[in-house]
Amino acid sequence: MTTPELAERYLMQTGRRLPVTFVRGRGCLLYDDAGREYLDLVAGIAVNLLGHAHPDVVAAVTRQSAELIHTSNLYFTEPQVDLAQRLVELSFPSRVFLCNSGAEANETAIKLARKWGARNRDGAFEIISTTGSFHGRTLATVTAGGQHKYSDPFQPLPSGFVHVAYNDPGAIESATSDRTVAVMLEPIMGEIGIVPAARGYLKRVREWCDRKDLLLILDEVQTGLGRTGRWFAHQYAGITPDVMTLAKGLGGGVPIGACLANERADVFEPGDHGSTFGGNPLACAAAAAVLHVIERDGLVGHAAEMGELLHASLKDLGAKATRGLGLMQAIEFEDPKAKAFQQSCLETGLIVNAVDDHSVRFVPPLIITANEIDRAQETMRKLAG
Repeated sequence: MTTPELAERYLMQTGRRLPVTFVRGRGCLLYDDAGREYLDLVAGIAVNLLGHAHPDVVAAVTRQSAELIHTSNLYFTEPQVDLAQRLVELSFPSRVFLCNSGAEANETAIKLARKWGARNRDGAFEIISTTGSFHGRTLATVTAGGQHKYSDPFQPLPSGFVHVAYNDPGAIESATSDRTVAVMLEPIMGEIGIVPAARGYLKRVREWCDRKDLLLILDEVQTGLGRTGRWFAHQYAGITPDVMTLAKGLGGGVPIGACLANERADVFEPGDHGSTFGGNPLACAAAAAVLHVIERDGLVGHAAEMGELLHASLKDLGAKATRGLGLMQAIEFEDPKAKAFQQSCLETGLIVNAVDDHSVRFVPPLIITANEIDRAQETMRKLAG
């Protein structure tokens, strides 16, 4: 039986997979089981910041796996503490909870907010988030995300979440009540096709949270760690969140997530939260290697430069709109042809991501070159005509 046939028999059918089986990768290239080469502009959905099989990540994982893979959080390990320190140094004064995914990081943020509300706002527990947002697939995070297609099948949903329009600070202000404890936002909404925060939006929300004594939670799972041309997307707005979540690219392909909370929001006590695998030495060693390479090789600035080139190249495809920041870009077609475009690209050896019938997302590795962007543009221009 073929791999797809075996997958249909043995794996739960939670999503429709594209008709290709990848077996190896190197840099921005992937290879299928027939040996065919593909240029990857999706990077495992914004995960493989350093591309595939980066030698520094391979070396770190190899070295750490030969020394210590897992001990649980009953004990200290050096890789975990070292990674937490580096994340704080790169971001803002805080402490870190390490977990395994973006959904878990956002669950951590939600629990922090609820405990903080119990302590500081007379039991307030509601979190304002936005329609169209995406914060994960657990029951709480799928409810926090404002997309009915993901949450409605799992009714009844947890209470305590209010959704308003994105890029509308007045809607957040109108929705705030005595029950409100936090505002939870993506600096750029990624899953629905790259919708950046409007100029001044995050700053006004930050000011509102300060005025009303609310926590500001920023989900930087997809935007963080250099993808937008800054270490963190909120830095464009000149603000700092109370809580920030990270995952995806942090481990360069190895599952890891992180929730950072400043002194104001850091209310957890022993026993409040935990994760058996969270912050294990293997994942932390991989993440430390990723951060080291990003800094050593100047990939934050490179992402900004290549992002401008990618954005310009996408304007030639006849799309209704081109939007994004850094190496987080999207096009929106007038006609519902995004999925057909994705399939045509795949057949031609180019990997892109159709997020719906009209929009295509591009989140390539930060190491992508100008020549690779030119190669992708040449392919897409032929297909989009």
